[in-house]
Amino acid sequence: MWVSNNWQDYALLDCGNGQRLERWGKVHLVRPDPQAIWQPALQHPRWQQPDARYFRSKEGGGHWERYSLPAEQWQINYRELSFNVKPMNFKHTGIFPEQAVNWDTAASLIKGANRPVSVLNLFAYTGGATLAAAAAGASVCHVDAARGMVSWARENAALSGLAEKPIRWIVDDCVTFLRREIKRGKKYDAVIMDPPSYGRGPTGEVWKIEEGLFPLISLVKEVLSDDPLFVFVNLYSGGLAPSVGGYMLGRLLCPELGGTVACDEIGLSVEGTGLPLPCGATARWIRT
Repeated sequence: MWVSNNWQDYALLDCGNGQRLERWGKVHLVRPDPQAIWQPALQHPRWQQPDARYFRSKEGGGHWERYSLPAEQWQINYRELSFNVKPMNFKHTGIFPEQAVNWDTAASLIKGANRPVSVLNLFAYTGGATLAAAAAGASVCHVDAARGMVSWARENAALSGLAEKPIRWIVDDCVTFLRREIKRGKKYDAVIMDPPSYGRGPTGEVWKIEEGLFPLISLVKEVLSDDPLFVFVNLYSGGLAPSVGGYMLGRLLCPELGGTVACDEIGLSVEGTGLPLPCGATARWIRT
């Protein structure tokens, strides 16, 4: 498992009974996690007295109960990057902290290339990968169908001192955008994808990962430059193993481009046990 263990402003203190106890800066949150089917390891007082707790509804969705949050949003840092955090619908906070292991890998590859690198970040959310790539020296095209997420990502870029970096901010359906880029002949040296299990584009386009992922990677291949650096695919759908992404990258990219494929779960270290909690999966194609 690839574990994001370089955080200082975030900590997964404990997990169990289908929940996580987390510290986001100085704020403690309790959120659902269906993977944590064991008993918690700690008798931590914040289990009973968090600053906010998310409750699922039997009818679907859920809600936050806010007890002592210092503000509607607050700031945390990862290395040189800064992010606004705020409790949102469906238990989210605007950051998937386990993705930091991918941010670090992408940044290392960009710095090690010793040449200009253009990165396309699809389903780019609030911009963690975008900011990591820009801070490493890349030019980035950030694409997400949700206007609010793109605005949030721009706020994070400003907080991180990256507002003047070469970042294109695009609100569009990612598949539609890719097809346009292919027609325009636009090329990228690296692509990062974080497709949801299910979603809708800004004009009602329906996305289902089981149906759309292979065609998506096929389109991505068409926008890769003559000297591509890497392609990352993140998978959060519960039914897909890490090797699914690895198989697709291996089949679509390696025969023509060579390179190597690696895939694994990504996770977070639990302070109470020292063990990693699985939080998703990533497949990586890297030009060697």
